[in-house]
Amino acid sequence: MSKFSYRIVGRRIMAKGWSSLTALDVEAKAANGETKILPREVADHGDGAAVLPVDRARGLVLLVRQWRTGAAFNGAHDGWLIEACAGLLDGDNPADCAKREAHEELGVNIRNIRLVADCFSSPGAVSERLILFAADYEGADRVHGGGGLDHEHEDIEVIEMPLNEAFALIAAGGIMDAKTIILLQHAMMEQKA
Repeated sequence: MSKFSYRIVGRRIMAKGWSSLTALDVEAKAANGETKILPREVADHGDGAAVLPVDRARGLVLLVRQWRTGAAFNGAHDGWLIEACAGLLDGDNPADCAKREAHEELGVNIRNIRLVADCFSSPGAVSERLILFAADYEGADRVHGGGGLDHEHEDIEVIEMPLNEAFALIAAGGIMDAKTIILLQHAMMEQKA
């Protein structure tokens, strides 16, 4: 059991652009009545959905490679990540968002979409909730080259690779994105079932 109870008692928007940064005052109250105010910041750009399309017959998955600001900002990485395709909900329900993103980014119409997880991506400082899906596809379901939308400034490379190779990239440090690691682990479990 926690030693404290917590509640947000103050909010101030510090910056608003593509995402927002909000300063919070968090009240931490101990069982003995002692109260502390903890300063925290939270980044918010909305919730999203991600999907990993799997071609079970050929043992392939579809992934994207794109430059990510947060990875580059960290300084320990060049910013180019291999990931499951994903996007902000933008008012859609999560499954529709996943289908939309698969079509836009991967150029594929997915089938048999299944919920894998509903999780927070980095709850210590980011409000984003991600809904993760697995889906099926075959070669005939690829309807265009993918690559994302120009008006969203997307620069996406579509990667089709064997599931086993993608899974091995996790241990080799070639896949470092948490949502993608979760989805690939799920795909490996489905393959063994």
